[in-house]
Amino acid sequence: MNMKIAGTGLASALLLMGLASPPALAQDSTLQTVIKRGQLICGSDNTKPGFGYMNPKTGKLEGFDVDYCHAVAAAVLGDASKVKILTLTDKNRFNAVQNGEADVVFFHTTVTTTRATAVGAAFLPVSFYDGTGVLVKKADQIKSINDLNGGTICTTQGSTTEAVWADYIKGHKWDPKTQVLTYQDLDKLFAALNSGRCNAMTTDKSALVGWKGNAPKPDDFVVLADTISKEPLAGFVRQGDTQWHTALTWVAYALVQAEEFGITSKNIPEMLKSENPDIKRFLGVDGDLGKDLGLAPDFVQKVVGAMGNYGEIYNRNIGPETPYGIDRKGSLNDLWTHGGLMYSPPFR
Repeated sequence: MNMKIAGTGLASALLLMGLASPPALAQDSTLQTVIKRGQLICGSDNTKPGFGYMNPKTGKLEGFDVDYCHAVAAAVLGDASKVKILTLTDKNRFNAVQNGEADVVFFHTTVTTTRATAVGAAFLPVSFYDGTGVLVKKADQIKSINDLNGGTICTTQGSTTEAVWADYIKGHKWDPKTQVLTYQDLDKLFAALNSGRCNAMTTDKSALVGWKGNAPKPDDFVVLADTISKEPLAGFVRQGDTQWHTALTWVAYALVQAEEFGITSKNIPEMLKSENPDIKRFLGVDGDLGKDLGLAPDFVQKVVGAMGNYGEIYNRNIGPETPYGIDRKGSLNDLWTHGGLMYSPPFR
């Protein structure tokens, strides 16, 4: 009874104060925490060339996912450099968000039902459409996935790939002697393939292409043409923080919308003079979309000016001119206007 009376009193007090929403909700938002801290803590990987990788030449983390971390910092703090990258593993990436170690994670993570429910991840828009594949040594003369029936396949612990392969082996009634071994990270996985402990290394195809391209002798390896599952990848935050999730959702959309508008890191000054009302609103020249998201009116300018649009991030890290050469043209990762699935809802 006392609890009911106390709750009623609080509600009455809020009404008397004229508050549209409880102030505790805003105070508890990660958005406010990051702004007060002056630094974003973003979880990512350091073992996926092209996506999240410690470059031994520069000593810096770089890649597609890492650039998304910097884009969020630019949107929230107005400075893409105000970010601490927390390196995670397949196994601990979700706990890092749940226990508050990371504000957001971009870690080559597949959107699944279980992760969006039981695990408690609130996913952002898909940033890359991928699928499970295998990497083999050319010398082993493995031509298709069927050649691995009865062999040893290796993947990482805590990834969706392990479950994908369990279903595939059972569904296709493969030889019970077929083994799926797991390792902590891709470094150990690639070492297992190289040493002959595994006949194939399996994970998302983009990561396999990255490892092949980064190998001392890339031509010694082959990524097979087979794809055995769909793997839409996205960043995620913890559930229950609507303000933070909404803000970052639209930061991710902004990268795609900027490309659709033809706004790049180089032509923003020119685009600010556009008479197109959609572009003026998108760039914060008119309206208050940024304010409504809890961000600065010019947050899109900060993001695109620092990191480029989606296409620029893609090409810089994994595109045709990189060692990984993942051609985007006509793929699922192309803009919807070019036959792909990259699509942003309207900014209005």
